[in-house]
Amino acid sequence: MAPFGPLLVADLVGITVFAASGAAAAVAKRLDLFGVIFVGFIAALGGGIMRDLFVNVQPFAFVDWRYSVVAVLTAAATFWLHPAVNRLRWTVLVLDAAGLGLFVVTGTLKALDAGVPPIGACIIGMITGIGGGLVRDLLTGEIPTVLRREIYAVAGLVGCASVAALDAIHLQRPLGIALAATLTFALRMVAIRRNWSAPTAS
Repeated sequence: MAPFGPLLVADLVGITVFAASGAAAAVAKRLDLFGVIFVGFIAALGGGIMRDLFVNVQPFAFVDWRYSVVAVLTAAATFWLHPAVNRLRWTVLVLDAAGLGLFVVTGTLKALDAGVPPIGACIIGMITGIGGGLVRDLLTGEIPTVLRREIYAVAGLVGCASVAALDAIHLQRPLGIALAATLTFALRMVAIRRNWSAPTAS
């Protein structure tokens, strides 16, 4: 079981946010309780499972009960409280952006700790941030957000690069996590507010 520290805290907060986001998407598709919990679980833990497989370690989602329990309880709570969640669409977007920031940062740092070079670690960090949402959208019959025009993966890559740079200069981990996650969150929120998008083929 992972020791309690800033990486674990960031992971669990990100899991809570993405589990709620995934469960809310499943509720909107009229899935039953099991379906809502399953989609919430995958949204919360899918990216982290991919990350751990890439760095050749046992997925924390399967060896640390805290990960699965937080995901399941959050998804179940969202199922029962979905009328309130549905009225808070903007809040869900904000939480999703926060989850993206936390996951790309923790994914990049865990890859660096496993000996992956910075560029590879950034790619793994991005996959950690977008992986769960990608599977969530596929399960609920939506075109994945990361493949649309929205600035999502790009924001994640910026966060990955910033945390790798801060780690290279040996900035204290909690401060580096906070700064990189905040930068990712801010970029994602500005992109939403100003309707920024990547170019598409004409």
